[in-house]
Amino acid sequence: MPTLVHEYDWPDRVVVGTVGMPGSRTFYLQARAGTRTTSVALEKEQSAVLADTIQRLLDELMEQPDNRYSVPADVPDELIDDDPLDLPVEEEFRTGSMRLAWDPRTAQVVVEAFPLVDDDEELDPEADEPEPAESLLVRMPVGTARAFAQRTRAVVRAGRPTCPRCGGPVDPDGHECVLPDEA
Repeated sequence: MPTLVHEYDWPDRVVVGTVGMPGSRTFYLQARAGTRTTSVALEKEQSAVLADTIQRLLDELMEQPDNRYSVPADVPDELIDDDPLDLPVEEEFRTGSMRLAWDPRTAQVVVEAFPLVDDDEELDPEADEPEPAESLLVRMPVGTARAFAQRTRAVVRAGRPTCPRCGGPVDPDGHECVLPDEA
């Protein structure tokens, strides 16, 4: 069966956002073009790594001697997006693996997300990995990618505060420190 690809080339919007309260949030990568929206669930750590890797990629491109891609050092004001996720948030799949690439022909950052694969899924005898039933493919220009990384980092940091003593998350209903020397 062919893979259903949710493809967004120059999307109107691409963001990471959350649903739920800190401590029990679900992270989503959401892309929109016109009236079509796709949302895939991510882990908090996946979101953080994606933002950091995009930031590092853009910084490396910017440091090239001629910066021929016009990579901005900061997020252009008109690209800042602090709005919540588009509703309703309908999860297409939970993300397992992701791939990040740079397309020099179009000067776009390319993000691909693939569904989490169950260990029980049978492998195609001709391939090493099962063919995913669907995937998300987003191509975004450098300014949008810079804004995406900045917003994603802010969303990740907006969770529960950390305890200054033990570094663990502090829940709204309290927190009990377990220091390493007490364990």
